[in-house]
Amino acid sequence: MSQTPQSAESSPAADSSAPHPRPDLDQLVEHDAEPQLQRHLTNRHVQLIAIGGAIGTGLFMGSGKTISLAGPGVFVVYAVIGAVLFLVMRALGEVLLSNLSYKSFADVAHDLIGPWAGFFVGWTYYVCWLVTAVAEVIVITGYVRFWWPHLPLWITPVVTVVLLFSLNLATVKAFGEIEFWFSIIKIVAIMALVVVGILMVLRGFTAPNGAPAQLSNIWEGGLFPNGLSGFFGAFQIAIFAFVGTELVGTAAAEAKDPEVTLPRAINAIPVRIVLFYLGALAAIMAVTPWREIDPKESPFVAMFALAGLGVAASVVNFVVLTAAASSANSGVYSTSRMLFGLSWADNAPHIFRRLTARSVPGVSLIVTCASLLTSIPLLYTSKSIIDAFTTVTTVASVLFILVWCVIVVCYLRFLSLRPELHEASTFRLPGERAAAWLCLAFFAFVIWTLTQAHDTRIAVFASPLWLVALGVAWVVHSRRLARQQEPRP
Repeated sequence: MSQTPQSAESSPAADSSAPHPRPDLDQLVEHDAEPQLQRHLTNRHVQLIAIGGAIGTGLFMGSGKTISLAGPGVFVVYAVIGAVLFLVMRALGEVLLSNLSYKSFADVAHDLIGPWAGFFVGWTYYVCWLVTAVAEVIVITGYVRFWWPHLPLWITPVVTVVLLFSLNLATVKAFGEIEFWFSIIKIVAIMALVVVGILMVLRGFTAPNGAPAQLSNIWEGGLFPNGLSGFFGAFQIAIFAFVGTELVGTAAAEAKDPEVTLPRAINAIPVRIVLFYLGALAAIMAVTPWREIDPKESPFVAMFALAGLGVAASVVNFVVLTAAASSANSGVYSTSRMLFGLSWADNAPHIFRRLTARSVPGVSLIVTCASLLTSIPLLYTSKSIIDAFTTVTTVASVLFILVWCVIVVCYLRFLSLRPELHEASTFRLPGERAAAWLCLAFFAFVIWTLTQAHDTRIAVFASPLWLVALGVAWVVHSRRLARQQEPRP
């Protein structure tokens, strides 16, 4: 890539921070080159994108299994994961705000670790969300078949992909608006669950099996009724419920006034965890003793059914369908932007730099949406929809953990390479280095828990194959770039 003078609109931090200039980063804000991503996302958009990304099928469908494994300890599981990811997001926020020319995690990794790291994290994050989006399309197919069981399997994925493509082809502001309302539906559903749970406790509701709704149900059996093995096992499932928390970092590239919106969105994470995760779990466990919660079913459905709401199944099916659609929509959004960033960093073909008249990376969007159609052969070859979903989400969880680790390592490098920017920062990671190392230790622990179960162990051991493939791709790619930069005779 040819050298270009630094944009006049680059942040002052970018001028003085890097000992090795990044022309590709500067080009991201170079208005004379090509149309650029536009900062049209308002504070409410960024806030709801952050919420929508973090509340998905992992909470609606996976919470039943985490409750059955950990019992009352499930509160500790979700609280610990949430606290660690809050620290990771604070670290990411400090680094992003130090240089507003960063457009993705790949840019950060490239700048602070090296070109190879940008290549690795860029493509890994792309695959993370691509796999997740494929999984959500599979789940959407299952939910649609709840109403139309005889509908051919291929129809729902095709219709879903067309809709996702159309939604994301609009302006980024339109995307933010759509995700805003998707998130509102999920928030309303969770708040309704909490309210219904409180009313059932206050009215002294008694289930058909004779179990009364009461607050004491929440801590029945003590904190670790199934021992440490059950407690540790819950981390395997719960970690996927937090996938998407980092989307706030992706959205920051297209946010108005990121210095304000990004800190607000990140600082709201603990509140969201208490309200939407712990609050929902408390309501469920107060009404139904945790030992009687079916791990194979959504506790949300069971809760509304117990309340005597005749349309409970259809209502919750719609809500979970919305959650899956929101997650898939976020996946399409983030992956198309990631391809755009990879292209500008010379880690993907230059065709992915092209933007539509509405400043949407159109070519990247087409490739991403076309890739989602791989859900069709998966649906026809898997034993069941849930089997296909479980397999791909486990792989996604491992890769997401890898991305989160890279974010933390980037922060540690930031402290070492740019101490003056850290000192000037008004949005710092609490605990700094100690907190960063604590996060890395926790992720190592989660990886260990994933090796303890057969279905997740396979995904952990298969993940190095992806890293090997990326390593080979990087060697080929770097040699090609070296040949291009050789002086011609």
